[in-house]
Amino acid sequence: MMDNVDTGIGRVKENLSLSLSRIRRWPEFGVILAFSTIFMVFSLLAPKFVTLRNLTGVFTIVSELGIITIGVAFLMIAGEFDLSVSSVYALSGFLFVTLANSFNSLLALIITLVAAACIGFLNGTITLRAGIPSFITTLGTMMFLRGIMLAVTGGRSVVYNGDLIVPTMLTRFIGRGFRPSHIWFLALALFFSLILTRTRYGNWVFATGGKKEVARAMGVNVNRVKVVNFMISSVMAGLAGCIVINRFGVANASFGMGMELEAIASAVIGGTFLMGGYGTIIGAFFGAFLMGMMRTGLVMVGAPAYWYQAFVGAILVIAATINIKLRRLEM
Repeated sequence: MMDNVDTGIGRVKENLSLSLSRIRRWPEFGVILAFSTIFMVFSLLAPKFVTLRNLTGVFTIVSELGIITIGVAFLMIAGEFDLSVSSVYALSGFLFVTLANSFNSLLALIITLVAAACIGFLNGTITLRAGIPSFITTLGTMMFLRGIMLAVTGGRSVVYNGDLIVPTMLTRFIGRGFRPSHIWFLALALFFSLILTRTRYGNWVFATGGKKEVARAMGVNVNRVKVVNFMISSVMAGLAGCIVINRFGVANASFGMGMELEAIASAVIGGTFLMGGYGTIIGAFFGAFLMGMMRTGLVMVGAPAYWYQAFVGAILVIAATINIKLRRLEM
């Protein structure tokens, strides 16, 4: 009797180990399966969920979150975190509106993205030079930037009164509910996926996040790779911030609160290891879609807004548990 029980437990453990191994080899599989399942559930519970108008609306939300997620995932694969993306997102929108109301919006966009890159550079430099965990560095940056914005604006919104160059490039409808931001998201996902999987720099990113000392021994400038990825993360957040204010026509210091956790959850759902060294941009892409679909779907079925926050929290805990199991399989 006991032998049968032990055999059954052994088989369960073996099956679990095999399942985790498959997830490790194909990290996109789990998120695509979850995405398909949740999509079908919401389609049954809310018939209007599958209308073109709603799906393009979901795509709009996903595009803004997804652009941030791409940068966050790229940095996480290199073994670092960026919690400041939500504040960079809000600050970039505020800075863009302020500049674009005074002169050319395209120049304002360029200056804004350069400013975002500088924030990323500072995050990376402080983290690596001072030896502070990036979690702490970027948490401090997040709170500092948000506090400065609230102090300067007093919580008031700033209305966009600039030209139509950048709004047309980023958010104006291009037919049947589709926006340029959808194309930007798809293009950036493809671009960074190719960098990660087809270039030497992509190999450096994986090596930096996986086995730092081995990467150094191979001649990889680990610190430079990390700083560049911090800059990429901030620039992507800055671009998403510019997109959202061009969609709404106003900037506010409260924009993006909590978005850093959504982006991290999206990346981790898509198979990015919390400790670095593993992940895919395609997985992060579908992770962002899953998060955006959940946010919209819960509203359409009449669920209270706080259920989405509960979902994000649960996803982070579950994903972290799977991450640890996968790490143990590697050892």
